[in-house]
Amino acid sequence: MRKIIHEELSGVIIGIAMEVLNELKPGLDEKLYERAISIELKRRGHRISVQQSFPVYYRGELIGNLIPDLIVDDPVIVDPKVASCFTEAHVAQMIGYLNITGLDLGLLLNFKNSRLEWKRVLRPREISEQDTPDLHV
Repeated sequence: MRKIIHEELSGVIIGIAMEVLNELKPGLDEKLYERAISIELKRRGHRISVQQSFPVYYRGELIGNLIPDLIVDDPVIVDPKVASCFTEAHVAQMIGYLNITGLDLGLLLNFKNSRLEWKRVLRPREISEQDTPDLHV
């Protein structure tokens, strides 16, 4: 059985997001939820990095920057959304953030409805020979 990475921290973040949604109610601008989550995380002693810029290079040349919404305690990216549902584009964007930052876990949080929706997104690992299944068994 695989261990859930950053299980305790992600549980705290999701719990705080639920509290924020219960107080602010659904359908506001996602930046308002982001700010409220940041306030609550700071109150509880967590380190928050807001809109930190990460350079993106192509063959050694800078082509731009990726800017994740929140990074909590260094290992988790948090991306609040107000959307009908999570899309492949949301997940792909988070995977891009994880690949560029080198972090392993992203949390997508959806504040569109009265019940919080969340999705854990893991950075894809490089496949090594040890991970390759033996198809000859």
